[in-house]
Amino acid sequence: MSQRFFTQTSQDLVYLDANATTPVLPRIADVVSHTMRVCFGNPSSSHITGVQAKYLLEQTRAKARQVIGAKQGDILFTSGATEGIQTAVVSTLLAKRHLATSNSVLLYGATEHKAVPNTLKHWNDVLGLGAQVLAIPVDENGLLDEQFIAEHVGRALMICTMAVNNETGVYQNLQQLEQVIREHNKDVSWMVDCVQALGKQALALSDTTIDYAPFSGHKLYAPKGIGFLYIRENSPYTPFIAGGGQESGMRSGTENLPGIAGLYELFDLLLDKTSDVFKPVETLHGYRQQLITALENTFGDITFNAPLSGTVPTTLNFCVNSLTSKEVMDLFDAAGIRVSGGSACSSGASRSFVLDAMNASDWQSENAIRMSFGPAATEQDIALACERICALKPVLANNCLIVSDAAQPEHEVCALGLTQLRHQGSCCWLYVAPNNDAVIIDPVVELVPRLVRLVSQQQLHVKAVLETHKHQDKDSARALLSTRLSLADNGDELGWPGAPISLGAQTLARIATPGHSADSHSYVLRHGEHVTACFCGDLFIFSGLGSTQFEDADTVQMAESIRTLAATLSDDSVICPAHDYEQCFALTWSAQLQATPLVQQLLNEQVSDQEFVAQKAKMDEQLITDCGALCGFSLVAKQENAQQLTVEQVQQMLEDEQHPTMVLDVREPYEHGAKDIRSLFNVNDGQLLNVPLSRLANAFFSHQLSPQTRYVLICRTGNRSGQAINNLKSLGFDNVYNLQGGLALV
Repeated sequence: MSQRFFTQTSQDLVYLDANATTPVLPRIADVVSHTMRVCFGNPSSSHITGVQAKYLLEQTRAKARQVIGAKQGDILFTSGATEGIQTAVVSTLLAKRHLATSNSVLLYGATEHKAVPNTLKHWNDVLGLGAQVLAIPVDENGLLDEQFIAEHVGRALMICTMAVNNETGVYQNLQQLEQVIREHNKDVSWMVDCVQALGKQALALSDTTIDYAPFSGHKLYAPKGIGFLYIRENSPYTPFIAGGGQESGMRSGTENLPGIAGLYELFDLLLDKTSDVFKPVETLHGYRQQLITALENTFGDITFNAPLSGTVPTTLNFCVNSLTSKEVMDLFDAAGIRVSGGSACSSGASRSFVLDAMNASDWQSENAIRMSFGPAATEQDIALACERICALKPVLANNCLIVSDAAQPEHEVCALGLTQLRHQGSCCWLYVAPNNDAVIIDPVVELVPRLVRLVSQQQLHVKAVLETHKHQDKDSARALLSTRLSLADNGDELGWPGAPISLGAQTLARIATPGHSADSHSYVLRHGEHVTACFCGDLFIFSGLGSTQFEDADTVQMAESIRTLAATLSDDSVICPAHDYEQCFALTWSAQLQATPLVQQLLNEQVSDQEFVAQKAKMDEQLITDCGALCGFSLVAKQENAQQLTVEQVQQMLEDEQHPTMVLDVREPYEHGAKDIRSLFNVNDGQLLNVPLSRLANAFFSHQLSPQTRYVLICRTGNRSGQAINNLKSLGFDNVYNLQGGLALV
């Protein structure tokens, strides 16, 4: 029997990403299954089985009219909203191409789902219309600029807006928009994306002049692959899919009858006034308030990215003011809570174009979290979600991710040793001695709140806040952090107090290492005469060199600085640069040399200073054209993918007494704390180690890992563990393996 792809039961899951998709309701799933097995006829067949299928299809169409208030016009079954959008756009542009001039425009809302502008641009180009595709601006509340519409709609071939935004839940005043549109252009084709409105807002499309309205089943508890399109009477129409003439010649291809049957049951539930499956708006507002209370109690300082009064009650778009969206999502995922960062269709993007259009701050756009539930959510669903969210508060406090309200909080995670804190490639390093003496090097503005919490809650004694040089790509955060920590500023412009800093048994000294810039310095941490770590700024980038393209850079000085450090460092000295563009996380001096042949050649006197300068200039030119990183570049070759192991193979390794094996969890401690993975493997405490990527440097600094041990690395999806494996391989670890698909597929 083939293995079924089941990863987690619904009882283990708190699903709060309904705007991306919804589970199929059991009643709907039963109808779909019944149709597949019993009412499987082809609606185009003339025998009784086909006639029965045709009857089901037409009854569903009739119910769709009732649900969306469409007494007139056509209801066309589609594969989903994207096909409906394509059909509406193609129908309009083909019908109006003879009207297109160089002055014509195609209008769409700036916060519209990407399917809309991309479709407009595609068919505008394919049909050679030459129209200008214009985004209608929105205000800070996400509402369309009606003045802009009034100015441009007169020369528009088509205007596309949406009823409810999929990221923020903001709804538009369609009556008001209609008044503006028709006052200035009675004939323009108007499409309204109604995907997120179904089941959440009352619709009466026949009472409007909306020409097209696409809908999608999977956004409201029906299967994927089925949707429908409303087409107003006498609006332009051209079949997007031609062929056998199904759907009265409007859309060819055998109809998806099981999906249509699922819509029938969905419509039945929406129309049944006695059913309590779909909750009234007042109840949904109550649900949302419960979630807001849980979020505020757990995270504290939260910004909501859209006004609650102007959004549907099933959507919350927010950011935690001191945590990145990745941190929040990883934490939620570890706790079995599913949310998304902005739109599921744009999850690869680094920021939200919707929030950018609303003129939100960079922090909001880059760290937005969307939490959404469906109108069929139950009181028990929301109560469980709130319980899971509130249960995260001690995990956050123990990991210094929030300010603890406990009198004497006991932190499960301590910052002793080396910690790398990253923001968009920039690295800040925190070193804490066993006696809690600490130093912070190259702080980043965005990380200041995190650092302040760490210092306060772990009662660190910060001896200095230092910079390796005045960074060209970011504002200095040294003065801000020193002020927030109430530190006296007795140092020079880089924070150096003028004498070595005692940090427990180690001492931090400074060495002038100009080259990347005239003021560049490196800080070396010594235990006796042995250098345990070197904070080298941008003299080195992991597996590469810092840039010498700046006005005060000097490549000859860089060569001399490299020789100076080489005479100081040991093979196992941990290199701590100010940037980590390649997500290398940790390297020793010997691994750094192995990855940078030009440096080896310089130190072995195989190239002169002049030859070093010439080769470095070529590398800098390549940096400009290939990389885009401002301060340096990596020369490290891409590693081959690590061997992927199944859970069964991991278990076999753990039981092999002849070859010691460790499970190395590279998730952050707050994820590790939120989800105990020992239940997934028969593993004892001595075989489980949590070393997050931010602490990989410390693992080498403290000799926590051994190349002789086998390690199976795990994370949420296998991506971070894959990055860590590349790092470990560059440091001579050959027996490292990845859990296939990470915890997501266990």
